[in-house]
Amino acid sequence: MQYRGFTLDPFQSTAITHLSEGRSVLVSAPTGTGKTIIADWIVDDALSKGRRVVYTAPIKALSNQKFRDYCRLHGEENVGLVTGDLVIRRDAPCLVMTTEILRNMLLGGDPVEDLHAVVVDEVHFLDDRERGTVWEEVLIYLPQHVLIVALSATLPNLDDFASWLTSVRDRTVEIIKADVRAVPLDFHLATEADGDGLLTPEEYDRNARRHGANNQPAVDRSRGRGRGRGRGRDGRGGDRGGPRMRRTHPIGVFKMIRRRNWLPMLYFVFSRADAERFAKSLAFQYRAELLDGFQRDEVADFLDAADLGSALDDELRDMYLRGIAFHHAGLHVRLKAVVEELYERKLLPVLFCTSTFALGINMPARTAVLHGLMKFDGESVKPLTVRGFMQKAGRAGRRGLDEAGHVVIRMDYEEYPEFKAVLRRYFDKRYEPVRSSFGLSWNSIVKLLDRHDLDRIRQLVDKSFLSWHLRKTADQQHAQADKMEATLGETASNKQRKQVTRLRRRADEAGDKAWTEFLGKRRWLQQAGYLGDDDTFQAGAKILRHLQISEIFATELVLQGVFEGLDDGRLFGLLCAMTGRTPRSVDIQATVDRKDRELLARVEIVRDGPLVTSADAVSKSQTDWEPALFPLGRAWADGASLEIILHQVHSRTDFAGSLVMIFRRAKELLSQLADVHADMPDTHARYKALVRRVGRDEVEVVD
Repeated sequence: MQYRGFTLDPFQSTAITHLSEGRSVLVSAPTGTGKTIIADWIVDDALSKGRRVVYTAPIKALSNQKFRDYCRLHGEENVGLVTGDLVIRRDAPCLVMTTEILRNMLLGGDPVEDLHAVVVDEVHFLDDRERGTVWEEVLIYLPQHVLIVALSATLPNLDDFASWLTSVRDRTVEIIKADVRAVPLDFHLATEADGDGLLTPEEYDRNARRHGANNQPAVDRSRGRGRGRGRGRDGRGGDRGGPRMRRTHPIGVFKMIRRRNWLPMLYFVFSRADAERFAKSLAFQYRAELLDGFQRDEVADFLDAADLGSALDDELRDMYLRGIAFHHAGLHVRLKAVVEELYERKLLPVLFCTSTFALGINMPARTAVLHGLMKFDGESVKPLTVRGFMQKAGRAGRRGLDEAGHVVIRMDYEEYPEFKAVLRRYFDKRYEPVRSSFGLSWNSIVKLLDRHDLDRIRQLVDKSFLSWHLRKTADQQHAQADKMEATLGETASNKQRKQVTRLRRRADEAGDKAWTEFLGKRRWLQQAGYLGDDDTFQAGAKILRHLQISEIFATELVLQGVFEGLDDGRLFGLLCAMTGRTPRSVDIQATVDRKDRELLARVEIVRDGPLVTSADAVSKSQTDWEPALFPLGRAWADGASLEIILHQVHSRTDFAGSLVMIFRRAKELLSQLADVHADMPDTHARYKALVRRVGRDEVEVVD
């Protein structure tokens, strides 16, 4: 089959055939195999039929990239973008949006009769601890006539996932599986202990034995972040006793790769500080040219034409002109867009980046390097999952340009014993199964109660992947109990009969777990006075159905009148303090006056009060509260530039991008508060005006 002048791979052709015949598909294929071609086809198909189509993605960077791609392909008038802080042509027939936005549309009752298909990219995000529920909700709430195009990296429990999806959609969802990449990957480990040590896994293992590394005990570092000179978040090992081996530096790895002509290179690290430090170190110490004269001129012209202002200093300009850059979530949004554009134009042979660059963004390289394998997962430092490793490794290999993609892991021999078994899992591609993280938010519960009776809500909750999996487990436990009873017969002792009874009780409890959690949250809302005993909406529920950020915290502040009488600066500053977090390495030195301190103290009493803390306990979460952000948000609302505000922040890394994301999230909450006050025209209008005012400059940039 041909599409856009390309001969499709068999899995792409099969998926498109099913879609053309009206069947949803679940596509599982390694990173870099061309899954997005299937998404592109369904967008073409919908637009050709005059129908609507939605493309959803887990991160805004991916949403923004698809928005730009589809604008080029289909014309700007046909493509819109909706990401919470940005709304561009919401009525366009092709809408690109984050998954949360689509969930909100479905819960809010937006019309979807003419919706032809929904692309759910990176559908394995369903097991994300914080956001996975949203993916399940979307797949549950979508009407049956809507085609689903679910795309994912390799899923080992693919049959289970497809069976659940088929039960949810009440029609067969076709499994499309591809195991072989068009550009194969080869794996190497890099160490400077033996000079130019870019070795295959087999060569490395032999050398490790020669160095005696295999005889060293492995060290368990999964219990925390590490102390003293131990492992940090970038995954580098600490002292282990014995002779000290030379640490392999990124510049050494870069030299190995350049000698083999394996550029361009994506070098993955797990801290923003390392991304910046390594890029600057390479630019300072390695003076050989990576770009020719024509390429340097192209970079210079591009930078001159870009509106970067003070975001681009002389050091960064020199780095870009030399073909070196860094990229992370905290980078200034304008610089982030510049780096991505230069990389797409093949003008950055070396890019040091954090994990966000691996998530679906179509920017492959000849070589992907991993500086380490340990990453902080929100609770402790652990080795990357196989999926996390392959998302980064899968960036290697450019179709049509490379015969193979090269994956390089920086590792010294003294680290090897700890990671030997982990490496084998990576090389054997032993992916972890996708598990449900289902748990409805307070806002979702209120919206469901607003639209449906309890019987219908139970049907929806029982459709979750969690409920499906628990029912399957419960059935297995009941079958085990039946087998035990049949084996024991009349001669069973009381102890044995109690074992059977306990097994059946666990099975019954497991099967109802999702519904039990829903009822627990509903009960809390009733006890808090948000709902009446008959689920009638009291003031709290009426406010909560508009709020999706800091839900109970913000609702309580509205109920207690804390926002009333605040000027715009204080209001926005407070919202920033409620929605953002700062790393420990960031020191905010802005000051607040007595009136501000009194306001923050009043809010903190609510934050630490019984309602918010008990809600956190029920939902197993923690409400954000970062008072140090208050003066920064206030300054932004009062018209200060990002450059001026950043003078009050001391950080080892570029904090501009992180601050912009905080402003955007606060702006989103402000917009929700405007909806809360829809029946108060003056307040509603003032909040909406403030939304427009804080959505200026960097905050409005499509990054």
